[in-house]
Amino acid sequence: MFRELECVVLTTDIPDNGLRKSDVGTVVHAYPEGRAFIVEFLALDGSTAAVTEVLPSQIRSVTASDITHARTIEVQA
Repeated sequence: MFRELECVVLTTDIPDNGLRKSDVGTVVHAYPEGRAFIVEFLALDGSTAAVTEVLPSQIRSVTASDITHARTIEVQA
């Protein structure tokens, strides 16, 4: 299961937050028994782009074959 401060990758779009499949975030809270997670997504300048609750099926662990990718997102105020 995922741990707090672990980097994870979205496996699905989350349109309400402007997030897309393959966006990378950091688990900032893990609910008991891993039933859900709060994940923070950062812009490359370090500002928070989104913080959202996800289910385990919506994220996966980062692998050695993953590569970062830049795209523009409207950062939430």
